[in-house]
Amino acid sequence: MSGRRSDRTSLDAAFVRRQFPALDNGWAFFENAGGSYVPQTVIDRTVAYMTETQVQPGASFGPSAEAEARMAAGQRLIAELINAEPDEIVVGPSTTTNTYFLGQAIRPWLKPGDEVIVTNIDHEANQGAWRRLAEVGATIKEWRINLDTFDLEIEALEKLLTDRTKLVCFTHCSNITGSLNDVARITKIAHAAGALVCVDGVAFAPHRAIDVKALDVDFYFFSPYKVFGPHLGVMYGKREHLLRAQGQNHFFFQKTDIPRKIPAGYPNHELSAALVGVGDYFDALHRRHFVAPENRFQKRAKRVFGLITDYEGAIGTKFMDFLRAEPKIRVIGRPTGDAKKRATTFSFTVKGRASAEIPPLLERGKIGLRNGDFYAVRLMDALGLERSDGVIRASMVHYTSNDDVERLIRGLEKAI
Repeated sequence: MSGRRSDRTSLDAAFVRRQFPALDNGWAFFENAGGSYVPQTVIDRTVAYMTETQVQPGASFGPSAEAEARMAAGQRLIAELINAEPDEIVVGPSTTTNTYFLGQAIRPWLKPGDEVIVTNIDHEANQGAWRRLAEVGATIKEWRINLDTFDLEIEALEKLLTDRTKLVCFTHCSNITGSLNDVARITKIAHAAGALVCVDGVAFAPHRAIDVKALDVDFYFFSPYKVFGPHLGVMYGKREHLLRAQGQNHFFFQKTDIPRKIPAGYPNHELSAALVGVGDYFDALHRRHFVAPENRFQKRAKRVFGLITDYEGAIGTKFMDFLRAEPKIRVIGRPTGDAKKRATTFSFTVKGRASAEIPPLLERGKIGLRNGDFYAVRLMDALGLERSDGVIRASMVHYTSNDDVERLIRGLEKAI
């Protein structure tokens, strides 16, 4: 034998789980779509910043200059993750906040009668800001899901588009149904009609690699705290759009100061620096699984996400097989675990039971999930579900173990 190493063809789940200290708490955690655990690398970066450089960044003296450098490194890292440039990225407190400020920044672009298309499946973060554009005379149109398939159908979008359509806002992946949308195709159709697109990638980003250039999107949002990072939101915009957008920060910020002119205030210092810890984690996974080095972080992350997708497809299929076999369960979304069609976010209701009854029954076995509308209240309305009760949601990521899934299935069998 030569002893020569070769690439691993499957995710080393045990290695993955060792990177997350919170997994030692004994809980099988299924509320990952609400916010993921963080690896030790993110914790270390946060502690290091607050221990060594917790000063106002940007001055020339040592700790202040280092603080600025660490924040800038976080900006670069998160831009590289999605194949963007650092000055095409805005780091803010949340996706909801980032969307709101972008909505205010592009208000001057619209005239009375211009059209904005939103969906009834998106998280409210990618709806409320755009629906408020009706205040300046915009016509708001709703792209509604097919209630039989739970899908956003492209044919329905094409019927809504006109020469007055200026903006189409939709989700890359629903935080309720888990369904994946063909962003590149939808973007091409919207652009052909003369419209820009704004995509909510929050529920997609933990599961798949993102390449905003390949997708050709105009605006894209995601939340690092659902991608194993600190509690922040990230907005991407094509440079020409961000240059044109009206600043929402202090009057003295220049039009070209893209990272700072749109959100009010300055991004969180220690959490911005901690974004580098996400890169540290993906690099550790890359070293664990691949022999050949790769210079670009975005490509290293893409390799790792390939393994993640396969792993999640397997555990997702196991859980979906259970859901489909249980006659009392109604799946809200595509009834498949196929990783090409959905993420491992599963929502369902139980016949004859309030959704709120089920999660507490599983908590006795230290199984954590929840029910509700998950800020997709318009989808609850379309489904005829009470908003406060909503659906039961079980969401998995790549640190979810096969044993966790087995515990969830056994717990649901007993609860139902």
